[in-house]
Amino acid sequence: MLLRLAVRNVLRHKARTGMTLAAIVMGVTALILSGGFVQDIFAQLAEAIVHSQYGHVQLAKAGYFREGSRKPDQFVVAKPEALKSRILAQNGVSDVMARLAFAGLLNNGRTDLAIVGEGIEPDREARLGSYVAISAGRQLGDADAFGALVGQGVADSLKLAPGDRVTLLASTPEGAMNTVDLEVVGIFQSFSKEYDARAVKIPLAAAQELLGTPGANVLVVSLMATRDTARVAHALAASLADERIEAKPWYELSDFYDKTVELYDRQFGVLRLIVLAMVLLSVANSVNMSVFERVGEFGTMRALGDRGRKTFALVVTENAVLGLTGAAIGVALGALLAAIVSAIGIPMPPPPNSDLAYVGRIRIVPQVVASAFFTGVAATLLAALLPAWRMARMEVAAALRAN
Repeated sequence: MLLRLAVRNVLRHKARTGMTLAAIVMGVTALILSGGFVQDIFAQLAEAIVHSQYGHVQLAKAGYFREGSRKPDQFVVAKPEALKSRILAQNGVSDVMARLAFAGLLNNGRTDLAIVGEGIEPDREARLGSYVAISAGRQLGDADAFGALVGQGVADSLKLAPGDRVTLLASTPEGAMNTVDLEVVGIFQSFSKEYDARAVKIPLAAAQELLGTPGANVLVVSLMATRDTARVAHALAASLADERIEAKPWYELSDFYDKTVELYDRQFGVLRLIVLAMVLLSVANSVNMSVFERVGEFGTMRALGDRGRKTFALVVTENAVLGLTGAAIGVALGALLAAIVSAIGIPMPPPPNSDLAYVGRIRIVPQVVASAFFTGVAATLLAALLPAWRMARMEVAAALRAN
């Protein structure tokens, strides 16, 4: 009976009900759109990091991820092929590729540039690197025995173009200096401008010949789905612990991703509080007006024997109906607008430390939708508590005078 009466009261004041619903719908829709946009940034950034540089999981000798950047020659996996077969047997693994890291000098015949190089398996890396843009030339292939893929920053510094010949100088683990002549087959851009300014990729066999080692520093694992990263990383770490091999998922390797997520999470939290306050104030204004106009009505209810808690429950129930209805409409409208905007796309400029623009979209994420729905309902109920409490405590005679 209370719910039926609350619904009739809500429908009786159509103009005020419409204004209140509009405030709730706008707030919920804004939260869904902004939250979906932020989640799309996270998802696209994650895929860019995975498919341009780190892969889903990296495996290396214990201590490499802490000290390997300074002395990679001390953390070489001697027989990477034997480990590959064990890794590929893991459920969810799509491919495994070896990398050999080194530092050296790249010479174009006129000047030198200090570079950070990697020996890679070209065809496998090309399949993984779907977010690597080739700005000139082509991808490095397995047939390019002495080819090189250089970052955009390296090409700009040394004035390199596809087809140019370069000489790479590096130090072997024994301390000897070794050189290899290479042909630039392509120039690439990843999501990180800083990485592109020093990166050179050459075939793994050429890097092993240059450094005089048959091994590799890192085994990069590509998964069928990014969401399986934590599970597969934990399983691989456990199964390879006897080999003194540690596994690192991509999000632990990328400090930039963690800081970006933390920044946007805080910004979205502030936005959620602002929307909550806006809905709360808008609904509170409507509820106060409604309760003030119905003081005599509530006084009559009290005079006929209804207790104060019933009038309190009636006001709260009316706003619960408004909150649930407005939040439901807001969810439907937010999902519709998200689908329309995503179909069109939002052209976005390059993020910080990158030269590559991208197309933003709005993702419909269950957690974001549920949070927006709860925020809309909670704001409406909170706005009703104080007016309902005041009405429940008002003297019956004072309320009847309003008639």
